[in-house]
Amino acid sequence: MSVYVFGHKSPDTDSVAAAIAFAALNKAKGEDYIPVMQGKPNPETEMVLKRFGFTAPETMTDASGKKVALVDHSDIAQAPDNLSAGEVVAIVDHHKIGDVTTNQPILFCNMPVGCSCTVMKILYDLEGVSVDPKVAGIMLSAILSDTVNFKSPTCTDADKKAVGELKVIAGVQDTDGLFMDMLKAKSAVAGVPPMDLLHRDYKDFDMNGKKVGVGQLELATLEQVAEMRDALYEAMKTQKGGERHSVLLMLTDVVKEGTDLMVISDDPALIEKAFGGKLAGNAMWIDGMMSRKKQTIPNLQKAFGC
Repeated sequence: MSVYVFGHKSPDTDSVAAAIAFAALNKAKGEDYIPVMQGKPNPETEMVLKRFGFTAPETMTDASGKKVALVDHSDIAQAPDNLSAGEVVAIVDHHKIGDVTTNQPILFCNMPVGCSCTVMKILYDLEGVSVDPKVAGIMLSAILSDTVNFKSPTCTDADKKAVGELKVIAGVQDTDGLFMDMLKAKSAVAGVPPMDLLHRDYKDFDMNGKKVGVGQLELATLEQVAEMRDALYEAMKTQKGGERHSVLLMLTDVVKEGTDLMVISDDPALIEKAFGGKLAGNAMWIDGMMSRKKQTIPNLQKAFGC
C-alpha cells in the first residue's frame, strides 16, 4: 500500500520540498512513497520547482483510508482532513511537537533546526542514501527560504552545513543569487487578491482553547504593500469572523530585518503584552522579528497561558 507524504496546509517551499525528498529517500529503499500537497504552491515554490525540473505534486487533502507520512508539521490543524481515518506511519519536522497521536510506534524525527529539509539531509546521511541533484536543489532552496538566507534566529550550524553540502550536489554556486530570485517570487504582490496574500503563508494555532491565525509575507520593502494595507486588514477581518480570537499578519522586511505586525483581535491589549509593544492603529513594528516559529508563536503562547 502506498504511503502519501503530506506537508502542511498552505504549502510553502519547505513542506513541498520535504515531501518530495522524503518520498525519494524511501523510494531509494524500495518503498512506495508518493509526495502530495494540500493546496496550490506559492509563487516562490512554483519558481523553485520549475528551476530544478519538477512538476508540482498531486493535490490531496483527505487522509481517509490512506497510509500517511507528515512532514514539516505535527499539528492536527495543519494535517490533512480526516487524519484519524488514516494511518500515520512517519513524522519528520522541525517545529514544536504538535497534537497528532498514533496507536502504533512510528518513525518520528523532530530536530531544533531551521528547516525540515535540514532534517531530511541528516536522514539521507544516516541511511547512506545519495541525494539526487534535482532533489538537492529544492532542499537547498527550502533551507535558504526558511532561514531567510541564514538571517533568521531559527538558523543553526546544521542548516549551514546542509546548504554547503547540498549546493555542491545540486551544482549551485551562487546561493545568494538563488535566494534573491526566490525572494522576488515570494514578495510579488501586484495584482494578487488580499485574501490570497494572507493565505500565502498562513497557519492557525490553538492558544489555550482559542484559535489564533498567523500569516506572514516576506518582503524586500514594506512599500510593496503600502497601498493595500486597508485591503489586507479587511481580509484579516473576514478571516477572523466569529471563529477566531485573533488574526495576525507579519509583514516582514527582509532587508531591515524586522516585522510590521498587523493585528485584529478580541483582546488587542493581550497581543500588545505578548510583544511588549503598542499598536498604532492596527499594527506595530517589531525590530528583529523574522521568525513566526521561534519569535511570534512562543510569545503568543506565553501571553495566552499555554
